[in-house]
Amino acid sequence: MTKKYSRDEVRQRLETEIRGSRSILAVGAGNGLSARCAEAGGADLVVVYSSGYFRVNGLPSLVGNLPVGDANDIMFRLGRESIIPSKRSIPVIAGVFGIDPTRGIDEVLDTVESIGYSGIINFPTIGRHVGGYRADLENAGMGFELEVEMMRRARRRSLFTLAYVYNEEDAGAMASVGVDCIVAHMGLTAGGDIGAKGVDALDRIIPKLESIFDAASSAREDLFLLSHGGPITSPEDAEYVNLHSKAVGFVAASSFERIPIEIALKKACSDFKSIKSG
Repeated sequence: MTKKYSRDEVRQRLETEIRGSRSILAVGAGNGLSARCAEAGGADLVVVYSSGYFRVNGLPSLVGNLPVGDANDIMFRLGRESIIPSKRSIPVIAGVFGIDPTRGIDEVLDTVESIGYSGIINFPTIGRHVGGYRADLENAGMGFELEVEMMRRARRRSLFTLAYVYNEEDAGAMASVGVDCIVAHMGLTAGGDIGAKGVDALDRIIPKLESIFDAASSAREDLFLLSHGGPITSPEDAEYVNLHSKAVGFVAASSFERIPIEIALKKACSDFKSIKSG
C-alpha cells in the first residue's frame, strides 16, 4: 500500500523542495497509470479528483462540476482500486466534495483516512460559481462555508490541506482556518481538443493571482501558494507564473493528464498507420 503521510511530513517534503529552489508540482490522476507516471516523473503530490475520471475517459474536466455521478464515491473508488493499492512513495490527496448532502463531513473524512489519503482538496467546489446560482446554494445551506468547515476539521486530523479558490474573499476564509496550501484557480484549462476557449492571456492573470495570494497571506503567512488552470497549460507557462507572482508551484491536471496524452496518442496512431505493409 501507498505510505500515508501526516500533515507535518507533507509540509516537510514541500519545504525541502522550496529550500532547494525547486518548484512544487501537484499532479491530478484519474487512473493508476497517470499516478505511476507522475511519481516516476518527480511530482510532489498526486491529487485524485472526480474530474480526472471523466478526463481520462475523453470528457472535459468541467464534467466534474456537473451533477453527473457521485463525486466523493468516484474519488473513494479511484483511491481504493487504482491509485493507492500500488506501493508509492508520494502523498496522495483526495478531491473532496465538501457540500455533499448525502454524507456528513466527518463521515467523508473518516473514509478518506481509511483509504490511505494523506490530505484533501476542495473539489468539486462551489467556489467557481458566481451570481444567482451560488446565492441559491448559499441560501439553501450548501455554501462555501461548508468547504471551509471541512478544512477546519481536516486540520484537526493532521491531514494536509489544499484549497482551490477563485477570489480574494474565499482565499482569506480558507487561510483563516489554517489550510496549508492555497491554489489560485484561473478557470478551465485551455488547450488541446476540449480545452477552454477565450481565456485571458498569461500576463493578464498575474494581477488576479497576486490579489488572491495577498488576501490569503494577510490571514496566514506559512502558506504554500500554487497556481492552476486557465492559460497555464505548459511548464513554460507555469514557470512564467512562478517568476512573476508569489506562486511557488503549480497544480497540473489537464495540462498533465489530457493535453500531452492527446498529442502522444495521436502521434502513436499516425506512426503505426504509416508503416509499410507486407
